[in-house]
Amino acid sequence: MEEITFIHCADLHLDSPMLGLKNLPAPIRTQLRESTFTSFKRIVDTAIAKQVDFVLIAGDIYDGEDRSLRAQIFFRKEMERLNTSGIEVYIIHGNHDHLSGKWLEINFPDNVHIFPSEVTVFEHRKNNATVHLYGFSYEARHLYDRRVNSFEKKAGADYHIGILHGSLEGNSEHSPYAPFNLQELASKEMDYWALGHIHKRAILQAEPPVVYAGNIQGRHKKETGEKGCYYVKLSKLAAELEFIPTAACLWKSVEIDAAAAKNVDELLRLCQSAQNIERDNGVPVIMSINAVNAEKLGSFHAGELLEILQADELEESDFVWVSSLSITERSSWDKEQLQTESAFFAELFQAVTDYDSIAEAVAPLYRHPGAYRYLSELTETEKQELAVEAERVLLHMLNGAARG
Repeated sequence: MEEITFIHCADLHLDSPMLGLKNLPAPIRTQLRESTFTSFKRIVDTAIAKQVDFVLIAGDIYDGEDRSLRAQIFFRKEMERLNTSGIEVYIIHGNHDHLSGKWLEINFPDNVHIFPSEVTVFEHRKNNATVHLYGFSYEARHLYDRRVNSFEKKAGADYHIGILHGSLEGNSEHSPYAPFNLQELASKEMDYWALGHIHKRAILQAEPPVVYAGNIQGRHKKETGEKGCYYVKLSKLAAELEFIPTAACLWKSVEIDAAAAKNVDELLRLCQSAQNIERDNGVPVIMSINAVNAEKLGSFHAGELLEILQADELEESDFVWVSSLSITERSSWDKEQLQTESAFFAELFQAVTDYDSIAEAVAPLYRHPGAYRYLSELTETEKQELAVEAERVLLHMLNGAARG
């Protein structure tokens, strides 16, 4: 029986606005704005170079339900390139680009197959091999039912591939849309599960493969590391997976031990050294730096140091842009001791970690008419991160007050 080859990618988020970065020089801003397009173009280049049988896109092609015309026209051109090379494309839409959104309709070439809102089976034929592909597109943004139960294997094919944009049960990092567990996937007896929605790539199971491709381009400081797609060779004997990095820019978080830095100049050199290490890799980087154990430096403005690091980067083509710099001094306060000795501090720290209070604090954003549609519900992980940051700021303020 003939093997099949395909590209599995997901979460393209074409034309993502890349919010939250300040003072970016125009050339860097342009590269970032184009990065999702560049990454997907590289994926199409890979599919054509390897002459795969088809491409799977597991949801969220576009960044919003009001898909930009620019993103749609670009996507169509890439589909036409694949069509010219005789490569079929199978697409599901996810929570960001669901079918109920408002956009101008454009026509795609005949090689593009889009799954409707109900679980549907497409058949792909290759010489002596037949493939059944199963999937569905989100009808609306919020989908909480276990749609995996609607997948039913259909006889008459050599290979069976499920495409699902959803969340593994128990994952607190993303909204729990179309939840599933591995036992449910196994019961469907697929040869490969192409997953989307979680932006961090992961092989949840090797045999048969259950794979999150991750998103194709990091868009903020939480989406760190290499991004791209999987090139898959599938036969009845084995599945071979190769990750292909395609991101036009990487996001990285670096921690620097500043204990040995006796002054600001030495800390600046440590930061510049971290930049140069990344620059040697030859891929543009947006970097956040956390300098820890900086108790010997005394008080100074981290913002000024950040401006110096950014000013030195203005002429670089393969940039390493420092988007944020935090200086963490070793606190003279012991949290446990404070809570034990003072009821006031015990209540204060309890308030910091109260998730209901966090939800109440951000509630006005979700009611804002211009902001709510761009926001997803806070996950448990995001609430934890907010609590940790609030506690860090609180301890820093206490430490500063004591020194003052």
